Amino acid sequence: MQFRHALLLKAIAFAAEKHRHQRRKDPEASPYINHPIDLANVLVQEGRVRDTTVLIAALLHDTLEDTQTTPDELAAAFGGEVRDIVLEVTDNKKLKKHKRKELQVKHGPHLTRKARLVKLADKICNLRDVAVNPPARWPLKRQIEYFDWAKSVIDGMRGTHPRLEALFDAVYEQRPHALRWQHHAKPAVRGPHLRRSRS
Repeated sequence: MQFRHALLLKAIAFAAEKHRHQRRKDPEASPYINHPIDLANVLVQEGRVRDTTVLIAALLHDTLEDTQTTPDELAAAFGGEVRDIVLEVTDNKKLKKHKRKELQVKHGPHLTRKARLVKLADKICNLRDVAVNPPARWPLKRQIEYFDWAKSVIDGMRGTHPRLEALFDAVYEQRPHALRWQHHAKPAVRGPHLRRSRS
């Protein structure tokens, strides 16, 4: 147990160092390290996941994609299995964003179970953030599109972990309503009887 706790603390410290200059996209620009910690917390407290390898991978899941960390560095610090899980959930930043999103949907069903657990927690946390505190520059239409894309990713991984999938479905219920988007996207048009007369 003490060894497990030591590894988790090592992973938190590693992630905090790697993400130290990064901020989330919410209006408060909260520290990025909050996000991987949220993932691990969702897995343990709500998903009842106890696999240390999964928890470490969750804490490190964005290090390859968003920092200068290398796969060899992860393997040396945390072992080959953690490195491989993180590689599975890492997008290729050389591709355009729409292609990366397509590949997440396509590859989701073929991820290992441990990688799917990390992906589930990631999407749960991201949707919760968008629902409550969306990125400052995201219009309502983009928020709706993100919810729907995330659901496409998770739908391809159904049967992985019913508890986590139920958590995802619950947060998906907070999806911004399309009618709200139409209201924000289209300015009201005054009818002739509502136009102000010119003096």
